[in-house]
Amino acid sequence: MKRFERLEQIRRMDPYRDASEIYRLASAYEFPWDFTRALELALYRTYAVPSIGRLLAETGELTDRTQKRYDDTVLLLDAVVEHGFGSEQGRTAIRRVNRMHRSYDIGNDDMRYVLCTFVVMPKRWIDAYGWRRMSRHETIACAVHYRTLGRHMGIRDIPESYEEFEACLDAYEEAHFGWDEGARRVSDATLGLMTSWYPRPLAPLLRTATLALLDDHLLRAFRYAPPSPATRAIVRRAVRLRGRAVRLLPPRSAPHHARQNWEVKGYPNGYRLEDLGTRPVPGVRGCPVRHVDLSAHD
Repeated sequence: MKRFERLEQIRRMDPYRDASEIYRLASAYEFPWDFTRALELALYRTYAVPSIGRLLAETGELTDRTQKRYDDTVLLLDAVVEHGFGSEQGRTAIRRVNRMHRSYDIGNDDMRYVLCTFVVMPKRWIDAYGWRRMSRHETIACAVHYRTLGRHMGIRDIPESYEEFEACLDAYEEAHFGWDEGARRVSDATLGLMTSWYPRPLAPLLRTATLALLDDHLLRAFRYAPPSPATRAIVRRAVRLRGRAVRLLPPRSAPHHARQNWEVKGYPNGYRLEDLGTRPVPGVRGCPVRHVDLSAHD
């Protein structure tokens, strides 16, 4: 297969009817590393909305059990991508997510914003750092895929197009990003998790490099001192150079799904989708997403 042959395959597909298959090809073959980084950043951004970050801190899941929460989130979302919405695995993953989320009744606007990050951040990351930009077919398919996920989660008033997802995200962040002490604890714990994946002496350098990839609006919300312009330039140039290097490699011949990422460390002996996640006590600890009627969305 030639370097752009899979892109040509994607362009021959219907981005609405074949949305989830296009999304799988893009995330598992064309940009697996980039999608992982972009979706990590997508979830991280949501902490800067105080109503989300504060409740995540109250649950303790992202401060006390950070690796497990990371693993479970990756594995549940990945099951839907790998196997499809109509598969047994996909239905089990969505059912598990909805059952986890039943303990907290967060506003629909917050849930829709989280969904927007899943659509917008991959395109922004890949266009900036990937080995090529996302095609229009891939962009549409990403929006359609997450519209479908949002409907399964009972989210209302979901944007119709990528452009609407992007406008919704930008407006929500402008209106709601702000300081919260609990959200900062969640942010610090997440940065600590990311640096823990590498040798300990590298932790300060990796933390600075991660902050260099964040925009000023996000840094201000968490009250982090911004890295110097030189540091930002070096880090961002290095990530762009990685993308250029990938462009010179032969195309991937086998899929790489998020469950195969070495950062997922909590289940060396395997796992069952129905066992992932938390069993929150209603009203005490849990996950900040609105519970939906499972009979309507299973």
